[in-house]
Amino acid sequence: MQTFKNVKPNILVVGDLMIDHYLWGSCERISPEAPVQVVDIAKETTVLGGAGNVINNLKALGALVSVAGVIGDDANGKELTSMLQSIDVQTRQLIVQKDRKTSKKSRVIAVSQQILRYDKESKEDISEESEHRIIGSIETEIQSYDAIILSDYGKGVLTHTLCQQIITLAKEQNVKVLVDPKGSDFSKYEGAYLLTPNKKEAILATGIEIVDESSLEKALLQLKATCKLDISLITLSEDGIAIYDTELKKFPTVAKEVFDVTGAGDTVIASIAFALSAGKSIEETAAFANLAAGVVVGKIGSATVTIDEIEEYEASLHKSTSDAHIKSFEEIEKIVQRYKAQGKKVVFTNGCFDILHVGHVKYLQEAKSFGDVLIVGLNSDASVSRLKGPTRPVNPAQDRAYLLAALEAVDFVVPFEDDTPYELIKMVAPDVLVKGGDYEGKEVVGTEFARELKLVAFVDGKSTTKTIEKIQGTSC
Repeated sequence: MQTFKNVKPNILVVGDLMIDHYLWGSCERISPEAPVQVVDIAKETTVLGGAGNVINNLKALGALVSVAGVIGDDANGKELTSMLQSIDVQTRQLIVQKDRKTSKKSRVIAVSQQILRYDKESKEDISEESEHRIIGSIETEIQSYDAIILSDYGKGVLTHTLCQQIITLAKEQNVKVLVDPKGSDFSKYEGAYLLTPNKKEAILATGIEIVDESSLEKALLQLKATCKLDISLITLSEDGIAIYDTELKKFPTVAKEVFDVTGAGDTVIASIAFALSAGKSIEETAAFANLAAGVVVGKIGSATVTIDEIEEYEASLHKSTSDAHIKSFEEIEKIVQRYKAQGKKVVFTNGCFDILHVGHVKYLQEAKSFGDVLIVGLNSDASVSRLKGPTRPVNPAQDRAYLLAALEAVDFVVPFEDDTPYELIKMVAPDVLVKGGDYEGKEVVGTEFARELKLVAFVDGKSTTKTIEKIQGTSC
């Protein structure tokens, strides 16, 4: 995967917003009033639902997000607005329609089992006045957006008129419109850049039973033609993603474990919008979306995914480039926190690793065997010169880091400028600190921050100094 560091596209989400409300409790008796369970509520939680889950996914990826939609003049509307603002979402285009109920879906959960759901919402189309206000607000901001997502949950916000007005306006400004469609009539999305129907939705919309590659291609072509799409796309659950631009292309899934597919469609459209806005090709974008979906289906409930999680997941599949494993101090701090929260054992070692040889590789392989994640601190060029002399390093830090990061035993490489990795070890606070066997009986920098110190013997006769001497002809 090509790196997405420092990418912050500005994306507008338009659609049906709702609050997902959960009442968690236990059940130990049946009501004497009626044959129903009595749930003793212990806690309540709320999360953004509907188009809000797309927003959560975009924020997790690092996008700047604005939202346009319609809420009611009620307590739920105020709560929803506050929830959006709390995660730094721009809500200027959120329209209040007085005769409308803000969607809130409440679920009663007893012993991990949902026993009841009740909804409070409006499902009829929004008013013409609300349509005009939304399109007017988008028109004033359209040039600032890298992409627009229409997240349709069939609750009346994305009317035929509003969809067509947004798509027309966006095309005039060369802004891509991506749609997560609803229902069997996709005509209101005509002219969008792409849609993201799943297989079942595509069958309903086209009337074509998708049973093999031929029928899949036929359905993609029909969607492309009838909806006048730039790219035709269908998500295929465990079979990945299929697209048609000039020809059929399939991108198989990369999920290792599937625990819950809730919200996976929201993750897919968010990651597609993010990657396209970052200038990636449709092929790179589909591969990125597959990785994102692979992470999110391994979580429970409507989940989100970060760029770091995607990079780590890709690395676990042995498909990532070395660049994705080279991290700054700030990046590695967040990564370590996440691994420790997961109960993973973090191992740290460091060195110059000037000319990589078999002794280095065996040393790093043994270091990795002490835990789950191996982080290698790498001396900068200036640091190596101070330690080894003015003729060193032979290879610049960028090259040394890239080669180290390519090793299967190494999870992350972090360059540092000081003569010792004291500050880096302090930040990482590893479970295991590893040094070479020549440190036997000597003081090791950073041991006070590690739970355990391990010394690993070097391979006899293998060192960078000896390699340099041999090249120079000073050693036989």
